[in-house]
Amino acid sequence: MANSVASPATDGASTRSSREADGQRKLLARSRGRFRDSPAALLLLVPVLILFGIAVVFPLIDTIRLSFFDIKGLGKPKFVGIGNYIKLFTDPAFRNTMWTTLVFTVSTTFFSVGLGWALAMLCAFAPRQTLPFRVMIFAAFGISEAVAGYMWIGILRPDSGGLLNAVIGLFSPGFAQPWLGDPRTAIWALVATATWGAVGLPLMLCFAAVQQIPKSLFEAAYLDGASHWQVMRNIMVPLSMSGVRVAVFINLLGMLRAFDIIYILTGGGPVRSTETVGYFMYRESMTQFKLGYGAAATVILLVAVLIVSVPAIIQRTAGAR
Repeated sequence: MANSVASPATDGASTRSSREADGQRKLLARSRGRFRDSPAALLLLVPVLILFGIAVVFPLIDTIRLSFFDIKGLGKPKFVGIGNYIKLFTDPAFRNTMWTTLVFTVSTTFFSVGLGWALAMLCAFAPRQTLPFRVMIFAAFGISEAVAGYMWIGILRPDSGGLLNAVIGLFSPGFAQPWLGDPRTAIWALVATATWGAVGLPLMLCFAAVQQIPKSLFEAAYLDGASHWQVMRNIMVPLSMSGVRVAVFINLLGMLRAFDIIYILTGGGPVRSTETVGYFMYRESMTQFKLGYGAAATVILLVAVLIVSVPAIIQRTAGAR
């Protein structure tokens, strides 16, 4: 009787089949484990979901609902549909507010992230020696905006009692300005103040990104004769972009929602030249008692925040499973 000999192709096919079967069994076991753990996980999530619904979802839905009504003080609400939104976009004050918000947000983000990034590059060459310097800059980020605002009031006072004008008076007395009282300078004084408080976070994020770069890249570059400037330009700057992107995202959101620093320093003035959408919403709702109109401005601000945040979130989670 002739002996039957299995071919190598047959052996390979059977091996692949057994591996696929083992993989399917393991996947099924993991799926069953997930289903068994799901009730416990949902039970733990219920309190968080309830609090999230009370603190976030319900106020958001109610604000959107109010934006379709004309509510003045304690008067009876009157349904106006999209009338509040039409009125907003035909209101010259709101259009000016949107422009001010754009200038303030973009300028503050540009200067704070750019300065923080540059400082991070310099500090990376001497991490231990610059530790106190980094701590002092980051401390400004942790200071309350209200406290920082009152501190800057003392610096930007228009008389000789203001620190900035006193220093300027030593060299060029004619250059002293009412920094917060002139519409031409008030917005830039706010930008400088907000940048001072926001530069610490980009510094730490970009510095952390640089610290993640393998040391072998620096060693190889220096062995090839690269200067500090070439190392910064060709290695540190490109490989720290992850920290820059996160810093831009966080600072944009923070500046879009800025309120405290504006309320303390200028109150939206002079002549509403520093009024952002967030402050416009407060003015219309809390001082003019136009709750529906203020709610519509809040929805516009929410849309702006979503436009900034959703693409960034999608990009960050695109590769997640």
